[in-house]
Amino acid sequence: MRLLVLSAFRHFVKFRPAEAELLSQAFPRPCLRIYSTSDTIMAPKKADLKRNAQSPNTSKAKQQKVDRVEGWLESEVAELRRGTRDMKFNNKRLRYLSDTKTVQQGSEGVLYWMGRDQRVQDNWALIYAQQLAITEKLPLHICFCLMPTFLEATFRHYSFMLKGLQEVAKESSVLDIQFHLLSGFPGDTLPGFIKEWNMGAVVTDFWPLRDPTQWVEDVKKTISPDIPIIQVDAHNVVPCWEASGKLEYSARTIRAKITKLLPTFLTEFPVVDKHPHTTSRTAKAIDWSETLSSLEVDRCVGEVDWAKPGTSGGMATLESFIDQRLRDFAPLRNNPNVAALSQLSPWIHSGNLSAQRVVRQVQKNGKKFSESVASFTEELVVRRELADNFCFYNKNYDNIEGAYEWARKTLKDHAKDERTHVYTREQLEQAKTHDQLWNAAQIQVLTEGKMHGFMRMYWAKKILEWTSSPEEALAIAIYLNDRYSLDGCDPNGYVGCMWSICGIHDQGWAERPVFGKIRYMNYAGCKRKFDVERYEKMYSKKVPNFEK
Repeated sequence: MRLLVLSAFRHFVKFRPAEAELLSQAFPRPCLRIYSTSDTIMAPKKADLKRNAQSPNTSKAKQQKVDRVEGWLESEVAELRRGTRDMKFNNKRLRYLSDTKTVQQGSEGVLYWMGRDQRVQDNWALIYAQQLAITEKLPLHICFCLMPTFLEATFRHYSFMLKGLQEVAKESSVLDIQFHLLSGFPGDTLPGFIKEWNMGAVVTDFWPLRDPTQWVEDVKKTISPDIPIIQVDAHNVVPCWEASGKLEYSARTIRAKITKLLPTFLTEFPVVDKHPHTTSRTAKAIDWSETLSSLEVDRCVGEVDWAKPGTSGGMATLESFIDQRLRDFAPLRNNPNVAALSQLSPWIHSGNLSAQRVVRQVQKNGKKFSESVASFTEELVVRRELADNFCFYNKNYDNIEGAYEWARKTLKDHAKDERTHVYTREQLEQAKTHDQLWNAAQIQVLTEGKMHGFMRMYWAKKILEWTSSPEEALAIAIYLNDRYSLDGCDPNGYVGCMWSICGIHDQGWAERPVFGKIRYMNYAGCKRKFDVERYEKMYSKKVPNFEK
């Protein structure tokens, strides 16, 4: 949840002139029934963009004129991929999780076990799997394990995911790549599938959270030791293990390391092409409507209508960001009344879009807005990859024990401080506090599946102020973010909560009640930054219906 730009919380980012220039050069449980959402979040289609320009969330004076034909970005990207068809894969993007490193002899296919990065093109894991399969003259398969539960994910998340996977399956079929949808946890379903289809190697995504890490271990200990498991970091621009071999203290300590490696890793992608080796067997047909309707997940949190799932929806939103909002990103990104953010976090989180693709296109098409490009890149690359670093090297990434010693001490020292207000999780969930600004932010995530980045910081810090302990505050913030936000259940989310409540990647500030030395935010500070009443009114009429 720390969005920064794209996922949730945004830190206060200030650049010295030299840093800005360097970055610019480096980047040549109540049940909630959700009804139709508003247009305050940018929709991907041009007609919706025009309608959105009239919404209270858009600054008419700052609207950027669009002269290009709708869909120009897809054409541009396709041409760029074709130009690097024979590009060699950089093996620093992968690591072997098995002792064996060679494809099992006599096998009948290479498997890409898709997880975090749910797309076909601009996917280094699938690119590597295809190159490996071509070298071995074997068919290529993609497999996704549809699990019955994942953290606090609800129907909102599962629907977005399945509709994106349907797009993946369709594109894979055109490319003669078999797509398989398995039901169940990987450790229960994948080993049998690998044996049945006689797979000779498994390529999978990098995912630093503990549950996905355990899934890989479960599969590893069950399949034949002669089958290599290769993990590829297709989510980060600079692979997590290459950016740093240790837990980084802050953006300041990792920024130079990432920037130094960008010339090596911030490259164009080769195309995933039609696969030359086909299999005589075909994957089981998938009834997507039946799969979606039969899900036994929490349906109290419904879909949102502003975000079209899949890579096509993500690319359309990226196009609208470049055309409509990029120019305003640097000066106006902390104003929730203005449409200045990318809104890309749902697609980045789900892997429908590659962050590397996003930054390359923003760099290429945003040369007139160098300050916005630099600020956006700081958030999308440095801050987002710092979140992966934190979750990869800190097993306590979602609890107080993962905080710095100074933060744990100051929170403990002030744990017994009197709170002016104390709310239960249910009261917070239903936006029933005395603070209408906080309520508006909560209503935004309830109804739209996304909260403005600046408001997410204020939102989480007030949870610390209004609950009985830091531990309870952190648990509630993570629960609400994971349950309602389309970009929840993500390293950015955990780091966003930890930054707001536990001071992760921050410093100590002037000591005060409840917060101790944790950075403080208040209503008056928000009033100095933007028109608070306008934001409150925007969501005061959108209170959702809670049903018992």
